[in-house]
Amino acid sequence: MESAAGKKLQRLTGTVIPLGALRTEKSPVIGEFLSLIDLIPFCQKAGLKIIQLLPVNDSGTHVSPYSALSAFALHPVYVSIPEIPEFSELYKSDKDFADDYDRFIKKHSKPASKKNNRYDYEAILENKVAFLKRIFEKSEIAAGHVGSKRCSPDGRGLKTAASEYEDFSLWLKKNGWVKGYAVFKALKEKHLQASWKTWPEKDRKADAELLWNTEDVTRRKLQLFYAWVQFVCHVQFKKAADAVADAGILLKGDIPILMNEDSCDCWENSYVFDHGFRAGSPPDGDNPSGQNWGFPVYNWEQLKKRNYSWWKERLAFASQYYKAYRLDHILGFFRIWAVPEGDVSAELGHAEPFVPCTKEELERLGFDEGRIHWLSEPHIPTKVVEDITWNHESAHRILSTVANRIGSEELWNLKKELEGSKEIYSSDFSSLCAQDAEKRIKDELCKYWTDRCILQVKKDMFVPVWKYKDSTAWKSLNIDEREKLENLFEKKDAEQNGLWQIEASEILKELTSSINMIPCGEDLGVSLECVPAVMNLCGILSLRVVRWCRNWVQEKQPFIPFEEYPPYSVTASSVHDSSTLRQWWETEKDSVEAFIKAFALNKDLDSDFSPETAYLILEKTAHSASFWCIHPLQDFLYLAKEYYLNESSDERINVPGTVTNANWVYRMPVSVEDLSKNKSLCDSIKRISEIHKDKGGQR
Repeated sequence: MESAAGKKLQRLTGTVIPLGALRTEKSPVIGEFLSLIDLIPFCQKAGLKIIQLLPVNDSGTHVSPYSALSAFALHPVYVSIPEIPEFSELYKSDKDFADDYDRFIKKHSKPASKKNNRYDYEAILENKVAFLKRIFEKSEIAAGHVGSKRCSPDGRGLKTAASEYEDFSLWLKKNGWVKGYAVFKALKEKHLQASWKTWPEKDRKADAELLWNTEDVTRRKLQLFYAWVQFVCHVQFKKAADAVADAGILLKGDIPILMNEDSCDCWENSYVFDHGFRAGSPPDGDNPSGQNWGFPVYNWEQLKKRNYSWWKERLAFASQYYKAYRLDHILGFFRIWAVPEGDVSAELGHAEPFVPCTKEELERLGFDEGRIHWLSEPHIPTKVVEDITWNHESAHRILSTVANRIGSEELWNLKKELEGSKEIYSSDFSSLCAQDAEKRIKDELCKYWTDRCILQVKKDMFVPVWKYKDSTAWKSLNIDEREKLENLFEKKDAEQNGLWQIEASEILKELTSSINMIPCGEDLGVSLECVPAVMNLCGILSLRVVRWCRNWVQEKQPFIPFEEYPPYSVTASSVHDSSTLRQWWETEKDSVEAFIKAFALNKDLDSDFSPETAYLILEKTAHSASFWCIHPLQDFLYLAKEYYLNESSDERINVPGTVTNANWVYRMPVSVEDLSKNKSLCDSIKRISEIHKDKGGQR
């Protein structure tokens, strides 16, 4: 069978890991681009044919790889400093530099242990950037501006470097994004890494091309430094990627769908995004207020006018290194949950694009302007605030700051000019009530902010609020009125599904056909009927995480047999946002018990997790009908007891919804060189790989 990219797919087994987690003899501080070369012997001995990386884009001070500063720029934290040509001479000639570098290596080269193997992201990044600046000062590129007639501060023109950097000028011309990125990074440094939205207007609305060609020598040199760093990243990553390909191993990348608001792309290419909304997800059982991820949504109308060039360039850049890629949150290409920028929660979000319930349609159902107002606007009784302040006059004064009284009634509508719940929380009632009362009042007002049955998105256009049945307005309706509204909502939902299918088909066909990489999509939790059909149409492999592959609507929610997985899919034992196999076994007993019964696992539920347990699970998983099985490296390491950390939680990459020093900085408990020497481990993984290759989809 062939993928959309025209490549014949084979049954392959691989592993996924954050690049920084790799531990090698040459990279004792953090995994680096060139560490991939050292991983090759282990993969070959273990029969692993795919290496999947989490995103490697520059995320600046953000440790999460899904919060990038650029859709293109690679992360300088993954640069191997000693492999830069100028390093050796500088290390020999500059004692201070050598001493500083040696201290850095000694401080951050923590030996593998049974305890938490996390690395210090911020300190490592800060030190690496400082070393890169010192090396750059000694480079010939720093002597002047490549591709221009300008000379360096001392009057010399730029020499031709007799090194791997002699192609820097050509590379700069081929990568148009670099100039804007370099200008942005220089401005971020100037403003102490503050968000570009807080910069003075002259920098916030600056012309990147104009600044790149600035007469300011200091600024020009700093911008050139950031461009040079990207070239260093490219050279090293390309070298590693080519070595992986030459070894017959497929390198797979990860393309996050969303961009950080504080990114070069949001600053420079405003047409790409709709800054009035933030992406998120609607309320559910685990998140009753929904999720507000804080990333701007895309302006697909403007992107389409430009033939999706920004997205295509992004994928083309990635294709220099990868043979396959994972599109994160593929549901976002069908519809995104758009949350107003001024809101804290995601309760008043709406699907974008959407099919509206028009004012005319509502009026035809018998809802006049007054009733529409009742359905779409919160109505706050004075008593809500008065019960907290115990003072009628104070309640009126507080409410009047954010709301308008309705005639002479003790009822209020929030002011039209209010942009969202953030504005309510930022209001100052301190002179009118005690501090604890102020917080309670704001919480109550924000609850009322979301108390709507329908939401006006545009003039005379409305959509049902996700939790409309919880609204005061809905509860006041009679049975006939409720039935009329529900029928209208169902009709619009059906029309929206058709719209989403058409839109996503167009976008994804354009993108997947634009490059020669095998596309995969993260479609976890997707319930839209049209998603599988569109993914199949575009040859996009879906994702099957074993513990969640259950028939959730059937009684007892049985596991789906491995042979029934779709061939165009990727099977995974766990993912970076989930618990590992071991932690799952130890802490999610209901799921484990169901798995044991479904697949006749010869293990007792209460038995300790062991290499035998890991092998049984991975061996069963190898019977998946999916073309690819890609498991986290941690799950493969469970086949060798000596690599277990003291606590299974220390082997996890990320816990969604939390901000801790442990997230995203997991480090392997063993070097990849030692892994390749572990014959027992390699043989076990190879047996699992061969089972999948030979018997995938069979019992």
